Amino acid sequence: MNPALDAESTLVSVLQSAPMELVGRITGASNVALLAKLTVAEGAELPGVAEPEASLHVIYKPIRGERPLWDFPDGTLAGREVASFQLARHLGVGIIPATVLREGPLGPGSVQVWIGDPFASADLPSPVRLVARGQVPPGHLPVVDGQLADGRWVSVVHEDRDDVRDAALLDAVLNNSDRKGSHLVRDASGRLWGFDHGLTLHADPKLRTVLWGWAGDPLRPRDVDRLSALAADLERRDSAVTLALASLLPAGDLSALRDRVAGLLADGKYPQPSGEWPAIPWPAL
Repeated sequence: MNPALDAESTLVSVLQSAPMELVGRITGASNVALLAKLTVAEGAELPGVAEPEASLHVIYKPIRGERPLWDFPDGTLAGREVASFQLARHLGVGIIPATVLREGPLGPGSVQVWIGDPFASADLPSPVRLVARGQVPPGHLPVVDGQLADGRWVSVVHEDRDDVRDAALLDAVLNNSDRKGSHLVRDASGRLWGFDHGLTLHADPKLRTVLWGWAGDPLRPRDVDRLSALAADLERRDSAVTLALASLLPAGDLSALRDRVAGLLADGKYPQPSGEWPAIPWPAL
């Protein structure tokens, strides 16, 4: 048995069933996003929950609060959030906090574990940063140069670390259309976490990310192993991952996922910007 997966499975069960209380609305979000807390039963041993009957903070995104999007007209953003978590878990890329689709005070929506202290005044650090143009720090890779409103020239860079590379692989699988720098953070222990996966898994190529540092580089052997296992499971209509995704995504998006994974394996490389679609989200950070 894998203790980490066992703990996460218990956490998923709590997310699905624990009583939920709204705390407040998260301002600045494009769609309705709410801070909530779940009451954890006495005796539960969960990551991030120190004592029995503790309150586990979550972000709750009700489907009724989603704005219609011309470029994502089908399915729901909440469904894509949960599908992204399922795929990350299946790939063994544990950067997405546990996420479920459940009923809440404002109807069904995605519910995801909140990483860190929701009331802290300082943001968690990101592996993506701005530096003076061309001044790439050791252990970082350059992505793109740009000019700020005050005229300063800067470079977007990100860490050259295995877990960030895992995130880049996941973005390619998810066809992530909105991987901003602020969507990746490190917690107090240094573990990498990624958020906001509603704009993912579209049937059309829409990859927009700040993680282009490995564009065109060969996939690592472990990437090939992960993708091969995922491809085999996606070909089986009765596999656990296929059944889970089929309940969350439009059929065309699931079919495109199969083709995308097969394409990554055939190319054997991390994708490169196509030139037919903006490669960097706005804002980048």
